[in-house]
Amino acid sequence: MPIEITMPRLSDTMEVGTILQWHVKIGDEVSAGDLLADIETDKATMELQSFDDGKVKELIVTEGKPVNVGTIIATLVEEDEVDGGSSDSQEVVPEVPTAVEETSTAENPAVEQFAQVESSPTTHSPTSGGARVSPVARRLAEEHGVDLTAVQGSGPSGRIIKRDILQLVATTSETTAAAETTKVSTTEVIQGTVPVTPVTAVQPLAPTSPWQQERTVPLSNMRQIIAKRLVESKQTIPHYQVTMDFDMNPLIEMRKTLNEQLATAGVKLSVNDFLVRCCALAMATNPAFNASFGGDCILYHGPVNVGIAIALPEERGGGLVVATIRNADQKSLRTISQESAYLSKKARETGLAIEEMGDTTFTISNLGMFGVDNFTAIINPPNSAILAVGAAVEKPVVRNGELAVGREMSATLSLDHRVIDGAMAAMYLKTLKELIENPASLLV
Repeated sequence: MPIEITMPRLSDTMEVGTILQWHVKIGDEVSAGDLLADIETDKATMELQSFDDGKVKELIVTEGKPVNVGTIIATLVEEDEVDGGSSDSQEVVPEVPTAVEETSTAENPAVEQFAQVESSPTTHSPTSGGARVSPVARRLAEEHGVDLTAVQGSGPSGRIIKRDILQLVATTSETTAAAETTKVSTTEVIQGTVPVTPVTAVQPLAPTSPWQQERTVPLSNMRQIIAKRLVESKQTIPHYQVTMDFDMNPLIEMRKTLNEQLATAGVKLSVNDFLVRCCALAMATNPAFNASFGGDCILYHGPVNVGIAIALPEERGGGLVVATIRNADQKSLRTISQESAYLSKKARETGLAIEEMGDTTFTISNLGMFGVDNFTAIINPPNSAILAVGAAVEKPVVRNGELAVGREMSATLSLDHRVIDGAMAAMYLKTLKELIENPASLLV
């Protein structure tokens, strides 16, 4: 009896999943633990593994099609069913008719495939030096004047099939057309039999790239979920923003010194690593920033879990995911840097697991690395705050009553007014400013 594989529920909020890519095909042998497919959930791209041994019988759901959790997406057949010649097995090949109409084989790929099976000595062509040739391939070769002795078969056991003849004909046609074009350009133009377009003639516009063509691109499952949740966040959370500028010179100088000392260990601290630790320490002393709105209560969380927003490449569907640095207030800069680098790389290449994205209590979105000076971000529920970080920009500043060139960073908090009021936001930013502008405290 076939083993049914259903669309799994890979997160607590997942209702729909999309097969991004199958890693198996019908007839493949799989064992428990083998990778079957990449599945896009409402939060990330996850790997689907097999829980049984067997042979792939059906791939029911095509790539790119969203289906509900619990839908049968593929079936396996057990080894004993395959060996026993079960009627359900894909290995059972129907008997091939001894005579197949040429028009049917030309139009039906399945019939063409069966026609390639050697059924009698008549499939050997005297003109092909003993090579096996399908009837359709022989007919096409005669129509196009193809010498079968010059054809390399790509079918079973070197059999010459329809595809081989068509590829050879197409290649020959392209070569002939190129030769004719060359002949015109080098001979007839010189002889004056082909008019030459004057240089001053109006030339047609260059063709536009595919990106400039009008087109409609369906939203991926992840982008649909992102759109839905951002709308819910803006509609249900009373957002307000508070901005503060920070002197980045001390932190940047310390980062430079530490990176020189840690270079031999292969560690390179980013500005974002410092900000994660600063935000976490400020959260530990401002508990409202480690809290969520609970309807008729405020939920204060124990662990300080900072989320970092990661942009995904277009080949993985684009969008953003938020990776979690757990207990960030208790971790060193080196540990935060290593975890951030690992999670960012995994998110962009294979996708994050649920436990690597859950339980955030505060989020950092950093566009400063792209040169953005300042912006505002939308709160990531159930967080009560998100910090939008801009670039550290050189500008004229006043230091000790004198004009100097300094590097300043603008950061904007978006806040849930149900949990955090303006005075609390000001206290948090004051604490954050003290940590960023006195970075030695981050090392203890």
